[in-house]
Amino acid sequence: MKTIKLAFALIIAALAMTACVEDKVYEGPNTIEAVSINPDAPTSFDDVVVTAKVSGLLKVESAVLKYKTGEASTYTEVNMAGDGKTYTATIPAMPDGTKVSYVVTITNEAGYTSTAEKDYTVGDKPSDYTKLVINEVYGAGADGEKYLELYNNGDDPIKLQGVVIRKDEAYDVWVGEAGEVIMGHGYFCIVGAKDIPGEGGSGPNPRPMTKGLSAKKSVLFQIFDPNSTLVTKFERGEKLDGWGNQSLTENKQTWSRCPNGTGKFMIADKTLGTKNPDTGAEDPTVVQ
Repeated sequence: MKTIKLAFALIIAALAMTACVEDKVYEGPNTIEAVSINPDAPTSFDDVVVTAKVSGLLKVESAVLKYKTGEASTYTEVNMAGDGKTYTATIPAMPDGTKVSYVVTITNEAGYTSTAEKDYTVGDKPSDYTKLVINEVYGAGADGEKYLELYNNGDDPIKLQGVVIRKDEAYDVWVGEAGEVIMGHGYFCIVGAKDIPGEGGSGPNPRPMTKGLSAKKSVLFQIFDPNSTLVTKFERGEKLDGWGNQSLTENKQTWSRCPNGTGKFMIADKTLGTKNPDTGAEDPTVVQ
């Protein structure tokens, strides 16, 4: 009987000692549950926000995003900001067609790391040139003050590279270059004529037109897309024996689409780089 009591006492003692020993803290890497990007289909106009969802028992010491383009051998490294469960960092906008590879690395307080690797390819929507219009024309000032204002009636950017502005059916007075873009419902102001740059206004002020613009003579401006398709025009007066040979009443204001972007050309006050008025004065010499 004493033997049984002794054995029982030893078991109780062993259990008590076990209960006094703290559970060993788990040591191992945290888990990256998911990695996503916003927008999920980046264009060349988008900065890309990378988001990582993290779980685990140990505190996260650091979260790092590394990214590279194409076949580059080196990465750019960015520290991610977060709250222990969600971490974010931004990859800047990249040119159309660029493949971007990126790696998220999470390091916890025990020194364990976990990684997730992904990639995406930048892809722009084709430019819809049917949304491009001449929106405002001003020819009454000095050559450095004259301008054509273009407007994008669509939601998506329009790339102007290869777009041609032709005057009087004879002169290509401006050709769009790489990087020149009209954002959705945005303005692009070509200020200055006869190669004289203008002071501009709201919006871009790119290279001036290479020929002049008169406020009191017949004139024709046509815009062609990169495939040489006519997309918009401004026409005042008649060609007769040559554009510019017909004298007309001088317009000291502008010819502006009223309402903005969609209406007829009306005589109105200057609104360079901003919304045109809803109404203006009729000009019977303008071909609508």
